[in-house]
Amino acid sequence: MCRNAGLPVISLKYGKGNMRKKNLKKVKMEIWRDRELYLFLLLPVIYIIIFAYVPMGGLVIAFKDYSVRKGIFGSDWVGLQNFARFFESYQSGRIIKNTIILSLYEIVAGFPIPICFALMINSLKGKRFKKFSQSIVNLPHFISTTVMVGILFQLLNSRTGLYGMIGEALTGNYPSDLFASAEGFRHLYVWSGIWQGFGWGSVIYTAALSGVDPEYHEAAQIDGATRFQRILHIDLPCLIPTIVINLILRMGSVMSIGFEKVYLMQNGLNLSTSNIISTYVYEVGLSATGTSDFSFATAVGMFNSCVNLLLIIIANGIARKVGDTSLW
Repeated sequence: MCRNAGLPVISLKYGKGNMRKKNLKKVKMEIWRDRELYLFLLLPVIYIIIFAYVPMGGLVIAFKDYSVRKGIFGSDWVGLQNFARFFESYQSGRIIKNTIILSLYEIVAGFPIPICFALMINSLKGKRFKKFSQSIVNLPHFISTTVMVGILFQLLNSRTGLYGMIGEALTGNYPSDLFASAEGFRHLYVWSGIWQGFGWGSVIYTAALSGVDPEYHEAAQIDGATRFQRILHIDLPCLIPTIVINLILRMGSVMSIGFEKVYLMQNGLNLSTSNIISTYVYEVGLSATGTSDFSFATAVGMFNSCVNLLLIIIANGIARKVGDTSLW
């Protein structure tokens, strides 16, 4: 009986082994079949490994008193001292506040506009006008940040720019300098960014809308639905998964505002609202005065990344509980 009882177990074991071999062979055949696609994928993977994962080893200097002479792993260990210095600094509260306000302002004001534009473009009947409109609104995206800030300085100059000339024509006096205003900095930064990026941001929503079955609209028209009702009950629900994914990803970069544009628009008069984490890290870690503190700058940047990771986990958890769409 013992022999007979053991036979099914042995056959099951060998059956599992054969199944694994078959699955492995199938995977190899699929990889070989799509070898050109995997070759295309190889370069981006190598790029990410070299420039995203390998540099993570350098984060250890956030816990050290980094010295170029001693190197990363030879420098003295100081633990959480650099993080404590940041939170004890009189500037930490202000730059964290500035970063959060500017980022949330950008999300609240700018996130819905590409969605509305995509819905509006999708509702147009003329294909030529639709393509022309999309091309025009996409063009600002390809203007470099430096050129964009230069255009803003030229147009919004309070004396020689279009803004100054219109103000003088209407009131008889030169208007106030917008770039010298701490309150005006946030509005300039956010709305110029919206103008530059809303067309490009609408591309993904336009692509999602192209997958909507036209039969839904035909059935709704037969039932007497207006264009707005069709947008509200057909187009918008189809966009919700894309909207949720983009919002989760955007929440993961709340603490990461682009450095270049803020730094170019920054001056001594608007520093109280324009000094954010990225400019502060540059000032401390790559200062031209010879007092660069790479360990302190790395600690601040690491804190920034940890907060972003926490926010994206929270946003993903909320999205998973509220609806069916999430990153994981």
